[in-house]
Amino acid sequence: MFNNNFSHSIIKQKKDVIANLKPLATRKSSEAVLNSLFKLKNNLIGGSADLAGSNNTKSKFNKVINAKNFDGDYIHYGVREHAMCGIMNGLALHSNLIPYGGTFLIFSDYCKPSIRLSALMKQRVIYVMTHDSVGLGEDGPTHQPIEQLSGLRSIPNLNILRPADQTETIECWDLALKNTKTPSVLALTRQNLDPIRKSFTSTNKCSYGAYEVMRTNKKIKFTILATGSEVNLALNISHKLAKEKIYSKVISMPCQEIFDKQSQKYKSKILNETSKIFSIEAGSDQSWSKYINNKGLSFSINDFGKSAPYKKVYDHFGLTVEKICKKIKLNIKKNAN
Repeated sequence: MFNNNFSHSIIKQKKDVIANLKPLATRKSSEAVLNSLFKLKNNLIGGSADLAGSNNTKSKFNKVINAKNFDGDYIHYGVREHAMCGIMNGLALHSNLIPYGGTFLIFSDYCKPSIRLSALMKQRVIYVMTHDSVGLGEDGPTHQPIEQLSGLRSIPNLNILRPADQTETIECWDLALKNTKTPSVLALTRQNLDPIRKSFTSTNKCSYGAYEVMRTNKKIKFTILATGSEVNLALNISHKLAKEKIYSKVISMPCQEIFDKQSQKYKSKILNETSKIFSIEAGSDQSWSKYINNKGLSFSINDFGKSAPYKKVYDHFGLTVEKICKKIKLNIKKNAN
C-alpha cells in the first residue's frame, strides 16, 4: 500500500501553499506535489511520452530507469502514448506499483483504448495530461483540446480531475492516489492561475466534486459552474456583476464524476439554489447540459482553436469577463420579462 505518511504530506503541502500564495500553472503545481511525494519511500512509478519537461512529471528525486539500470522509478517512454498507457495498465495489474504517466491532453486520443481498459479493469492508473485547453496559446488548434474532456467524461469509472489552483491540484492528486479502483485523468494548465483558495482547511473540498468558492451576497440571482482555469474567470465575472447589484455564487467543479455520486441533498444545495445556472469551460459544452437544463447558458468552445497568445484566443471565443457578463445580463433580463 501507499506510504501512510502521504496524508501528512498533503496537509503540509496545503499549509505551505497558503503561506506562500502565488500564481502558478497547475502543471507546475503537480510537479511540486511529486517533489513532495518522492521525498518519501513509496510505490509510485512515473514517466512521460517524451514530454517530461512540459508535463512536469519528473521530480527532482526521481531516478530514471534505463537499459543498464532498472533500479529507478521513472520511465522515458519516448513518443509512444499508446504503449505508455498499456505498460501502465500492466504495472498496475501485476505489481504493487502505482503508475502515472504524462502527455498533452490533446494526445489522450492515442491513449483512449488503454484508458478505457484501466476503467474497465478498475485499476489505479493516473494519467497526467497537461496543456488542457486553448490556454496553451500559439501551438494552435492541432494541440488545443476541445472535445477531449467531454469524450473522457463519457467513459464509465473514470475520474476527470481539472484543478483550478495549487491547492486544488494537491487535493486532486490526493483523490487520484486514494481511489484504488478508479483511474484518474489530471487535466492541467500550461498558463499560470491565480489562487482561488486563500485560507487553509484540512478538508479535501475537491472530494465533493464541486463546492462553493465564493458568493457575493446572501441572496443571489444565479450560479456559475466552472473548472480549472475558468474558475478565475468566473470569480472575476461574479465580482463585476456584484458591482451592479447582480449577485451570484461561484462553484468550482474539479470532478463531475465525483460530484454526480454525492447525495441528492448536497447536489441540490449546489444546483437548485437559483433558477439560473451558467457554466464556463474552455472546451466542448457536451458534458454541461445535465447541469444547465435550459436554466441558463454554457460558455464553451465548440469549434477548433486558434493560434495566438492565450488571452487573445479566449477573447476570440468570447471567454472574457466583459463578453460573458453582457450575455448573462441579457439572459437574466430576457427571462424576467
